[in-house]
Formats: sequence, C-alpha cells, structure tokens
Amino acid sequence: MLPETSAGVHLVTGIQAASKSTVAQALAERLPGRTVHVHGDQFRRWIVRGRADMTPDAGPEAVRQLRLRHLLTARTCDGYADAGFTVVAQDVVLGEELSGLVAEIRSRPLHVVVLAPHPEAVAAREEARGKQAYDRWTVDALDRALREETPRLGLWLDSSRLSVEETVEEVLRRDVESRID
Repeated sequence: MLPETSAGVHLVTGIQAASKSTVAQALAERLPGRTVHVHGDQFRRWIVRGRADMTPDAGPEAVRQLRLRHLLTARTCDGYADAGFTVVAQDVVLGEELSGLVAEIRSRPLHVVVLAPHPEAVAAREEARGKQAYDRWTVDALDRALREETPRLGLWLDSSRLSVEETVEEVLRRDVESRID
C-alpha cells in the first residue's frame, strides 16, 4: 500500500555507488501521481569550463560550486513541487551539507532517505557498475564522512542486502521515519 503523498520532495542521498540513482528512479516510478526524478549531479556536469570538483583536498571554489549545485537542486525541487509534481531528488550530500540542503528545500512534505550500505557492499556494487565513481576518494573515506560527519536526519537505511525493489518497499513502508517537518 502506498502512503498518501501530496506534491512534495523525497531526497535520496548516500555515498557513491550506494544505488541512489537506481533507487530514486524506482521510487519515482512507484509514487502516485505526477513524479519527477532530479539528478543533483547534473548541475555539476553542466559546467563546461571552470568546474572544480569535490576532492579530498578541495579548495574554496569546489565548495562554492557544491553549494551552488545544492541550491539549484533545492530550487528545482521546489519548482516542480509548486507545479504539483512529487519530486525524488538524489545526490551525494554528506556532512553539514545535508542540513544545508534540507534547509534550502522549502517544499513540504520533505522526506530524507540516507542509503547507508556497508562499505563492502558499496565496493562490490562499484566493481559491478559500468562506470568508475571512485578515483581520489575511497569507499572507506566517504563511508566515514557519511557515518561520522553527517547529521542523522530522516531515514537511514542499511541497504547492503536489499534489492532495489526491496529498498523502495522499505522506504515506502517507513515513510513516517523519513519525514522532515
């Protein structure tokens, strides 16, 4: 049974290769009514010249661009929600950046889902993917940032042993736990 959902926002986050994109797409397909899937990382990719990516030794420009990406994500979510869509947004949002993005999204209801599979599961998923997300970062370093520096907002879900479908079912079943007022 699907929860009653008005136009609002579901933010799905976690480290690279935590299955954010796949889960967010599947969730958007399951929610009732008109839905949209916002890929926060697209805003980074759209920068043609002058892009400063987040790295372990990122400087002020990389942080400024990350915050711009989050602001654009929030505004896009709000724009779609204002138009009557239920939004599922996903991106890597760690540390205090999660609190910042949650504060920027004005649409309610707002649900935050943090996919937190064990590092071993992430490493296996990364190996099975057709793309390489980890270069200067390591799975363990990002996992530490997630678990030690990220505020406990919303629903934290260990999806290590869950399929995409099972993960979506768990997110829907625990809808109340993910809600941010």
